[in-house]
Amino acid sequence: MIRALHRWPGLQALALVGLLSLSGAALSVFPAAERLSAPQAASDLTVGTLAERIQGAYPGVEQIRRAPSGRITAYWFDQGTPGAAVIDPATGQGVASADPNATERWLTDLHRSLFLGDGGRIAMAGGALAMLMLTLSGAALVARRQGGWRYWFARSRGALAGRVHVEIARMAVFGLALSSATALWMTASTFGLVPDGGAMPAFPSEVSGQTGVALSKLEGLDTLPVSSLRDLSFPYAGDETDVFTLTTDRGTGYLDQGTGQMLAWADLGGWERVSETIYMLHTGQGAATLGLVLGLLALSVPVLGATGSIVWLAARRSRPRLRGNVPASRAETIVLVGSEGGSTWGFAATLHAALTEAGQSVHVGPMSGFAPARYAQARRIILLAATYGDGAAPSSAKGFLDRLASAGPAGSVPLAVLGFGDRSFPDYCAFAGDVAEAAARQGWDILLPLDTVDRQSPQDFARWGRALGAAMGIELHLSHHPVQPATQALTLVSRRDYGAEVQAPTAILRFALPRASLWQRLTGTGFVRFRAGDLIGILPEGSPVARFYSLASARRDGFVEIVVKKHPGGLCSGQLTALEPGDSVPAFLRRNPGFRAGRGRTPLILIGAGTGIGPLAGIVRGNARRRPVHLFFGMRHPDSDFLYHDDLPDWQADGRLARLHTAVSRTTRPRYVQDALRSEAGQVAELIRNGARVMVCGGRDMAAGVAEALGDILAPAGLSPAMLKAEGRYVEDVY
Repeated sequence: MIRALHRWPGLQALALVGLLSLSGAALSVFPAAERLSAPQAASDLTVGTLAERIQGAYPGVEQIRRAPSGRITAYWFDQGTPGAAVIDPATGQGVASADPNATERWLTDLHRSLFLGDGGRIAMAGGALAMLMLTLSGAALVARRQGGWRYWFARSRGALAGRVHVEIARMAVFGLALSSATALWMTASTFGLVPDGGAMPAFPSEVSGQTGVALSKLEGLDTLPVSSLRDLSFPYAGDETDVFTLTTDRGTGYLDQGTGQMLAWADLGGWERVSETIYMLHTGQGAATLGLVLGLLALSVPVLGATGSIVWLAARRSRPRLRGNVPASRAETIVLVGSEGGSTWGFAATLHAALTEAGQSVHVGPMSGFAPARYAQARRIILLAATYGDGAAPSSAKGFLDRLASAGPAGSVPLAVLGFGDRSFPDYCAFAGDVAEAAARQGWDILLPLDTVDRQSPQDFARWGRALGAAMGIELHLSHHPVQPATQALTLVSRRDYGAEVQAPTAILRFALPRASLWQRLTGTGFVRFRAGDLIGILPEGSPVARFYSLASARRDGFVEIVVKKHPGGLCSGQLTALEPGDSVPAFLRRNPGFRAGRGRTPLILIGAGTGIGPLAGIVRGNARRRPVHLFFGMRHPDSDFLYHDDLPDWQADGRLARLHTAVSRTTRPRYVQDALRSEAGQVAELIRNGARVMVCGGRDMAAGVAEALGDILAPAGLSPAMLKAEGRYVEDVY
């Protein structure tokens, strides 16, 4: 809901909001320029003295005005000819023309009404409302992205366009909210929708009938500082019943032109004070510095519009186009998608095409848009749900569980959930499981039991499709051809070979960092950003199916590095380990948010065996802050497959690696990595009690042995690997 409130006003009102902000930024310069150019009155100068000086210079003076900038303007008649000038309060003489600035007036009309009168004012008020909605919803989205309001100023991560969008938004959000809210108030005031509170005193029924009082004799003017003056209007010449009208920052009063006595007075009303404050905050009149700051922040709006559009386009391009997507209100089958990287949308497109061909009316949309009240013709709801990170909802399913809970008791429409994930991760299809459990608790009818698709398997999807067709009473054949992301050529620059002596040929392959296009830099696609532990997909010759390898480097290292063991008959591993410097392979990047070192300086316990050391070595290499890192590494023989043996001593020497524990399995007394853990049980338990995070990478059997060893080590402290996983302090990358 919040994302939609942010996206659609931004896209639909982009031009109007941009014009509003740019014209407002330009107008913010004028109050400051006026403040600098206008002669300022001395702090001890009174209104009485100023009025006498001006009257001495211009005997026919009719009005004296003081602007919030301090500029004083006098208006007079001289032998029937009107005149006006900006006044130097020190002399009472005119020093500049009082004519309004033509450019400022043109910009003001553009900013307020687009030169279209009341219709234009309403349109610009709509722009201000859109800006306010964008600001408030954007603030909520930034807080969600950062992990909560208390992390508002924490370092932002992600694609360049997204990072720029967030960085500018969190600096400008207060100013933009203030500008848009005050604009709406001023428009409402213009149309009489809010009370103005202006209270004028009743005009005196009796006056002295005398004229010619000296200005210094007017009551209060001899002590009233010029800084408090708003306006002093003189009586009409020859009219004995007229009076002086004085307006200050406290109120308005009438003074007798014969005696100088105050005849009536009305204080400034509360609503009028509010309106004046809002006018000052919006225009900068009387607060030039604030006006310049708000104007500068307004310049962020076009940048936010551009970066936001890029983020939206990048997300949109990751989704397939659906032909004949029926509106939700008329569809028999509702297919909702929860996807992070976009691959699940491809499966939704295949399902949509097959169901449409079978004569069904189908609507496909994001799970975040779940709204049962709109599904008037629906006979079934199908949820295709991927999992993000440690069992979280992916981006297009944000808020789904809340929407499901708020929908109330389930209707008669049956529901099916299909999870997408990778069995090598501990939280395999966890979000899909949460969705199925929540639906069951609320009493939804089950069209099909929860099922899963492992690693985007077309076979798993086709099997599930047959079951769906049987439940619907139709023939349904789902032939899905996964569309792999666009690849880039990785060129090998160096290799280090290990393991030949123990019949386990292994190589550390280092590739040059591919050049990124401008679009990739803005959207964060390609190899623009990655961390140790992310994955690269390699498309081997002779197979359309990608193989994935954990990265042993991060973007800041300036290269792409993986560790590959040659498997007997392995198509991809055979091709990779045969590469020579200068050779290239097609590859693409895939994030692995479930395998992260996390923030802070709490200790890390890294556990790996064989090629599993790859991402762990990358984490140690990138430990520039010298976080305490304890590495447990299992190998076959130190003379053969001690991977990174040249680097680890250097990383220990400069503090990136606190301690290294090794286990060798091909000796007279075989020792595995779980044995190394048990031998350091006291230290491991102490580190974990003090908040250490555990990261395990390697084969399934090794990971199972590590979990068992840690279970024994932690049991006396009342802890377990399962508890650590629940707290997000135990993560695995196993294969």
